[in-house]
Amino acid sequence: MHNTFGNLFTLTTFGESHGAGVGGVVDGMPAGIAIDPAFIQQELNRRRPGQSSITTARREADEVELLSGIFDGQSTGAPIGFLVRNQNQHSQDYDNLRTLFRPSHADFTYYNKYGTRDHRGGGRTSARITISRVVGGALAKLALKPLGIGITAYTSQVGNIVLDRDYHKYDLSLIEKNAVRCPDPEKAKMMEALIAQVKAEGDTIGGVITCVISHCPIGIGEPEFSKLHAQLGAAMLSINAVKGFEYGEGFDGASQRGSEQNDRFCSADNGQDVSISTHTNHSGGIQGGISNGQDIYFRVAFKPVATLLRQQDTVDTSGKPTTFTAQGRHDPCVLPRAVPIVEAMAAMTILDNYLLNKAVKI
Repeated sequence: MHNTFGNLFTLTTFGESHGAGVGGVVDGMPAGIAIDPAFIQQELNRRRPGQSSITTARREADEVELLSGIFDGQSTGAPIGFLVRNQNQHSQDYDNLRTLFRPSHADFTYYNKYGTRDHRGGGRTSARITISRVVGGALAKLALKPLGIGITAYTSQVGNIVLDRDYHKYDLSLIEKNAVRCPDPEKAKMMEALIAQVKAEGDTIGGVITCVISHCPIGIGEPEFSKLHAQLGAAMLSINAVKGFEYGEGFDGASQRGSEQNDRFCSADNGQDVSISTHTNHSGGIQGGISNGQDIYFRVAFKPVATLLRQQDTVDTSGKPTTFTAQGRHDPCVLPRAVPIVEAMAAMTILDNYLLNKAVKI
């Protein structure tokens, strides 16, 4: 149940971390969109394991096979099926977890809900399943590109190392210049050093990813139960390890007054028509649940990875207390590889709502 995301633009995912592969079916992709396989692969490369010394050492090429829905380099309007095969599983690393519940993992809840679970790398609960989201997001980005809508995410916090909340202060073209995907070169070095230190200690650490959606047209989103920020929040909170979401000024705005928070309108007359905008953007590009034409920006909080390479206390499936030490290859911090996942979920949410809005207007 509920393995499908979206309304008109949908992504249905399948696969497990240590199964034959991970894949999905995208339906509702508009016909006639130029499909760039190299771009889709590039997005997957940003997410793949083993890309730096501060990520998991699992080596996977993560090469995508596009199976359907594309002809002569364009989308046909038919479902786009795709598959990424798993090639570097070390399932034996998880043998000691077969009858244990790992702290803060989904082991306990899955076992109680379904009566069974795949202990190898977390099975369906593994972050490896986000491969499907990245492919779906890459296709959504290709559909949004002719509309001029841009989506950029970056690491804005690791542990207690924090960037200024104002994204305008940074050159976002520098995001891919370092392993952490942070637009501040000096803070990036500090973040990378902190992650390396935590990894050496067998521990993990969390942080925050900031995302900016530019040139989103006015009118995207619904005013009641499908507010755009609520949909973005639901999309982000569905990502592994995400614990929080805020848009615009978020929680910081709770301590301010309306006179400080209100975005005053202004207009400009270019001789042909009048353009209405706002002096500020405390609202984060969304008002009344609907996009207002300003940048949409939000922050996503990720917890520390639950798998520690050190001894932990737990219980087995019969409730007997025991201890264990996780083996295998794991990320000490998910932030660097989660950046393209955040972008992907944002892209699919915006495209889905754009198509819904277009359908309503027709």
